[in-house]
Amino acid sequence: MCGIVGAVAKRPVAKLLIDGLKKLEYRGYDSAGVAVVDGECHLKRLRVVGKVRELENAMHAHPLHAQTGIAHTRWATHGAPTEQNAHPFTSHDEFALVHNGIIENHVDLREQLTKEGYQFHSETDTEVAVHLIHRYFSQTQDLLSAVRQAASELKGAFALGIISKQHPHRIIAVRQGSPLVIGKGQGENFIASDPLALLSLTQNFIYLEDNDIADITLNGVEITITISSE
Repeated sequence: MCGIVGAVAKRPVAKLLIDGLKKLEYRGYDSAGVAVVDGECHLKRLRVVGKVRELENAMHAHPLHAQTGIAHTRWATHGAPTEQNAHPFTSHDEFALVHNGIIENHVDLREQLTKEGYQFHSETDTEVAVHLIHRYFSQTQDLLSAVRQAASELKGAFALGIISKQHPHRIIAVRQGSPLVIGKGQGENFIASDPLALLSLTQNFIYLEDNDIADITLNGVEITITISSE
């Protein structure tokens, strides 16, 4: 099983993300990664094959100073356990995404997006999701709408966490058949695939339901319904 942790806060989040991933190590995994939007609105990412401690060591060598980020531990399904197949995935250095679950129609979506000029760098089913978000954002310039439209095209069971360098204090989360929880703090909010990852940060949780999409900022959480993919 894979693990998701995300945070938007007024304090640095890199250590919070690593600590959250450590609490999810019981799930088993073969790679780990983190993506953040820093104070200059740059999207930065680190991924490793192996344990969370190796990701932590990589972050010591390449510090990530940011107040918004997402992190992930992956158990290889689509594609071998390599850095290229590790989450988070990015599109055009504008969006980063983590994903739990399976996107059943990823082959058709990959073919369609490739014809539109998108380049794929992994063997995973996940990468189609972040490119779909980029495609729709290019049309609408509305992050929530872009995520909703992208999610409506995905078939299967999935939980998504998305950040954008154009929205440095915001995380969008989607649940469809794969658990995802929001942790509410004071001037900071979090997401995780298991509340265990957030217990040191908050005791106030919102459990997303299927088809929920959450717009998460420093001071609030707004939950609406995604467009059905059926």
